[in-house]
Amino acid sequence: MRLPGVSSHRYLSSTAPRARRQRRFGLSKLLGLALVAGLGYGTLHEVRAFFQKPDAVLVLGGATEREQFAAEFAKLHPDLPIWVSSGSNPEYAEWVFEQAGIERDRLSLDYRAVDTLTNFTTLVDEFESRGISSVYLITSDYHMRRAWVIGKIVLGSRGIEFKPVTVPSTLPRETSDKVVRDAARAVLWVTTGHTGATLGRYFRDQQD
Repeated sequence: MRLPGVSSHRYLSSTAPRARRQRRFGLSKLLGLALVAGLGYGTLHEVRAFFQKPDAVLVLGGATEREQFAAEFAKLHPDLPIWVSSGSNPEYAEWVFEQAGIERDRLSLDYRAVDTLTNFTTLVDEFESRGISSVYLITSDYHMRRAWVIGKIVLGSRGIEFKPVTVPSTLPRETSDKVVRDAARAVLWVTTGHTGATLGRYFRDQQD
């Protein structure tokens, strides 16, 4: 259609930018709706996880106070099994929980992990096979940020949620490069099944 007194060239040139703006606006709306929907899903997912009652307790080894804390924590949750990943020697760990009145059959001591990443990768399949969908995650406050990131990736890959429980300490929080390193290794494990031990050694060498 041609408007009176307006050349077809001028008409087309004036409507083309408007059409492009409309398309861009429509695309922006779609992207915005998708973002809101994604954020909404994530928020609802986190809310559901918050109210979900954990099925077990996972204690990350590396400091004896974590086991001492976990033993007292276990008294408050008498129906939950406890896993300690590469913690203190068996004699000491069993004594700590025995002193707190925790039955031995609730306690699983696993010594396959050699670092924080393998704290998760060595146990996640067992948790999944037992139908565990949520755990309390106990570690030191300075260590929790790295553990939280790894847990989100490794446990999350099996649909397992966790609630962090921090053990107070006087040590400074770990550096961000450790978090980045182990996040990369966790993604590598999820995608390939390898823990990227050489990647961990590379980062350590860079720090030396």
